[in-house]
Amino acid sequence: MPDDRQRSRLSSEERRAQLVALGVATLVDEPLEDITIDRLATDAGVSRGLLFHYFGTKQGLHEAIVRTARDAMLHATEPRDELEPLARLEDTLRRFVAFVTEHRGTFHALVRGASAGDADVRALIDEARDENARRVIAVFTELGHEDSPLLRSALRSWVAFVEEMLDEVPTDDDASADALTAILVRSAVAIVAALDATG
Repeated sequence: MPDDRQRSRLSSEERRAQLVALGVATLVDEPLEDITIDRLATDAGVSRGLLFHYFGTKQGLHEAIVRTARDAMLHATEPRDELEPLARLEDTLRRFVAFVTEHRGTFHALVRGASAGDADVRALIDEARDENARRVIAVFTELGHEDSPLLRSALRSWVAFVEEMLDEVPTDDDASADALTAILVRSAVAIVAALDATG
């Protein structure tokens, strides 16, 4: 447990960031709903009052934890604009698979537990899904496919499929990670091809 001198060396922003990081780390093994002000204060060796000062409520704490975990996921999978569209999609998905392999507990909590939380927490997850859908829509519009409500709906649904596959399919070695990445790429291509075939 850190002593008061160690705590005093941290700025307000650093202390808040440290507490959020502890919450994200706890999310690996615990459902979001079990991460309470009291629990995190005890784990961090700080007063409950300090947690209330930074986050206001349990809901505020949960929003900070989910936002940080979500942003880390989006940052780790940021598309590389220098790549050609399909190569960019494959690269993004490969890094998505790698992120989930390394942070499976956190990812599961984001797409399962956090999605069942309050409306503000669900909105944070939906923003990530919207961003992932935007990324894949950009790939196919660059390839010449018409940007339409049907394309957007289909690829937004594909994002949900990706989440399900990533959460359920083991990727403990390079071969399984490569296989899953290939399946996800082919599924996106097949969906768009099916839309094109229907005119």
